Amino acid sequence: MKESILNGKRILAVDDESDILSVLEEEISDACQDYHLETAATHEEASAKLKSGSYDIVILDIMGVRGFDLLDLAVKRNFKVAMLTAHALSPEDLKRSMEMGARAYLPKEMLGEIVPFLEDVLKYDYSRGWKHILKGLEGIFNNLWGIEWQAFDETFWKEFNDK
Repeated sequence: MKESILNGKRILAVDDESDILSVLEEEISDACQDYHLETAATHEEASAKLKSGSYDIVILDIMGVRGFDLLDLAVKRNFKVAMLTAHALSPEDLKRSMEMGARAYLPKEMLGEIVPFLEDVLKYDYSRGWKHILKGLEGIFNNLWGIEWQAFDETFWKEFNDK
C-alpha cells in the first residue's frame, strides 16, 4: 500500500444512499490506514457536523441532501469540498460547484477512483487542482455532454482556462 496524503486526515462524507457511503469507506480504507471518516445521510445531520466539526476534506452528494446548501456552509468554514453526483451531472452544475468553491466534481460512476481525486483536492491549489481534475475527466464529460460542452458559457471557461 503506497502512502496516501489522506493518512491522518478527517473526512466527512455526505450521501443519502447508504451503499454510496459504504463504497466511499471501502475505497478510502483500501488506500489509507490512518484516517477518520464520519458520514451523514441527511442534510440536517451533515449541517450539524459541518457546523461543529473540523474536516480536512468533505465529500458532498448534490441531490438528496441539498448539497449546494451544504457546499456553501462547508466553504464558509474553509473546508475543501469534493462534489459527488449522479443525477446532477451537468455542465451547469459543474460550473455552479466551481463558482461556489468546490474543489472537485466527480460522477458517482467513478467512485472507484475517489482516492486520487481526494488526494488532488488536498495536493493542489484551487485553480491547478481543477485543471488537473478536468483533464482527467475530459473524456467522460465529452462523451456525456459532447465535445463542445463548455460552449454553454464560453466566457466562464475562457476566464478559467486563462488563469
